[in-house]
Parts: sequence; C-alpha cells; structure tokens
Amino acid sequence: MFTMWGRALRTIPRLSRDEWDALDIVSRWLVATRAAVLVMTGTSAAIAGIWAWRAGAFDWVLWGCLVVGLTMAHATNNLLNDLIDYRSGVDHDNYFRAQYGPQPLVHGLLDQRGILWYVAITGLIALLPGAYLVWLRGELALYLLLAGAVFVLFYTWPLKYIGLGELAVLLVWGPLMVGGGYFVITGTWSWDAVWISLPQTLAATTVLFGKHIDKLPSDRASAIRTLPVMLGDRLARAVAIGLFIAQYVVVAWLIAAGVVSPFMAIVVLALPAAWAAIATFAATRPTTPPAGYPSDVWPLWYAPYAFVHTRTIGLLALIGLIGDAVFQRWFAG
Repeated sequence: MFTMWGRALRTIPRLSRDEWDALDIVSRWLVATRAAVLVMTGTSAAIAGIWAWRAGAFDWVLWGCLVVGLTMAHATNNLLNDLIDYRSGVDHDNYFRAQYGPQPLVHGLLDQRGILWYVAITGLIALLPGAYLVWLRGELALYLLLAGAVFVLFYTWPLKYIGLGELAVLLVWGPLMVGGGYFVITGTWSWDAVWISLPQTLAATTVLFGKHIDKLPSDRASAIRTLPVMLGDRLARAVAIGLFIAQYVVVAWLIAAGVVSPFMAIVVLALPAAWAAIATFAATRPTTPPAGYPSDVWPLWYAPYAFVHTRTIGLLALIGLIGDAVFQRWFAG
C-alpha cells in the first residue's frame, strides 16, 4: 500500500485493470488525480507558509487549511480535465493523454459515475477549508476563492482551447496560491509574496508548456488551440527556454532588490537540470524514444525534463527561503 502511495507521488504509474482492482482507495485516488504533479501546488503553499513565518505571522491551522484546499482544488481540476476530455471525445482513439498514464475513463478503471463521485468528494474537501478562510478573512478571500474556482472549472474548457491555459498557470501558481496564501494566513496582502512566487510559477508553466509541445500534433488535430499550437513548435520551444532562463534572472533580481537574502542563490544548484532541459527543448523531438529512455515515460519528451527541473529548483528555493527566513527573524532583526 505505502509503496504504491510513494510511486504515485513520484510518477504517473501505468496500471492494468487487475492492478487497479487490487489497490486501496487512497492509491486509486492518487493515481486518478495524477498526484505526482500535485507537488507543484504543495511547493506554492509551502512558499506562502515560509513567507508568513518570516513575517512572524505563521499559523499552523490556517496553513493546513491552505495546503488541503489548494491541493484538493488541483486534484479536482485534474479529474475534471479527464472527465471533460473524455465526454468531448478528445481522449478516445489512443489520444496522447491516454498513452502516458492511466486515463481512468478511457482505460475502464472508473465509469463516469465513479469519477463524478471522485470529483464531488475531492471538490468538497477543497471547498470546506476555503469556506472557513473566507469566513475568517472576508471579501478579498472570497474573490480569491472565486478566482480559483473559475480556473478549476474552466481550465479544460474553454481556457485550454483558446491559448489561455498557460496564462492561467502563471496566475494560479504565483499570485493566487502564494500571494493569496500569504494573505489568508496573515490577514495582510504582500506584493513581496507575489514577487517571490515568480520562480515557482514560471517553473510550473514550463511543465505545462512541455506537455503541450509534446502533444502539439494531437492537440492541433483535435482543434485544441493551446499556446504552443498557436505559436508553433519552434517558437513554443524558444519561449519555454526563455521561461527556464527567466527563473534565474528573477531570483537574481529578488536578491539584488533586497526582497530576499543571498540564501536564495542556492537555486544555482539546479542549473544542471536547467541545462539538461534547455538542451532538450532546443532540439527537435525524436520520433521514437532513444535507447535507454524509460518506456513508462514515453511519449512524453519535453515535459519530464521540465518536471525534473521544476522539482529540483522548487526544493532548492524552499531551502533558500527557509534560510532567508531564519536569518531575517533571528539575526537581521
């Protein structure tokens, strides 16, 4: 049981129906929600919490509500994404999404009634702490909750279909999750909390960019006009490379502007992962997986490199922010 939990949190495991039937309910939920990508949301919530602690206004209960609410909202979006694409016919006929991981409906792991139950329960778990934070913090928290609900409900359609999915990620993983998270924990708005979210939100966007470039031909054939479809393969890859570089430029600016201390420079340890990702995005996608490439990852090519870098720089950024917060509270003050 615990082995599968760990596996589902690291990767998107491919399972047969018999393997699915043998899983416990938590493992099924982790697989169905693609829990491995929820770590990006956890990172944003952690950044908000660290910044609140740095300001001397951290609260475990409120931060816990934030983590549960954001993570469950992201999970709800993933479930809705699969449901909407299945019902519209997009994920049928061996579409790209059904090749790189279990699509619960396409692969017969859940029927529509079953996934609707998953959506309802997961969405309710997301809503309850959100409602409490709105009750506690008032009007601004309500607007933040409503904005989050819009992205959860309408990301798959129509935002993804009209080239706004990537912009949604930029807004959600930064200003909404970190800036809004800081607000609901502390009761005050901080633009610095928004600025420090930029490396994380840029990193999360590279993962989505990579996935959308990977499935660009399939999306174009299905009339899904993601931003990479609108830009074309070469320009989309160039934009993605710019996003990788921008993460380090932003960190350098944050340090130079005095928003954070030089502890944040620890993110340079992610440069090897960044270089590997940049080199991959600079080249045309191979038509077949190279020798030794993990068979359970293909046909994803660009997205995994972006994901590895995002996890790496996200962890290092958290370490840097913790060091910065400790220094500011215990030594600089």
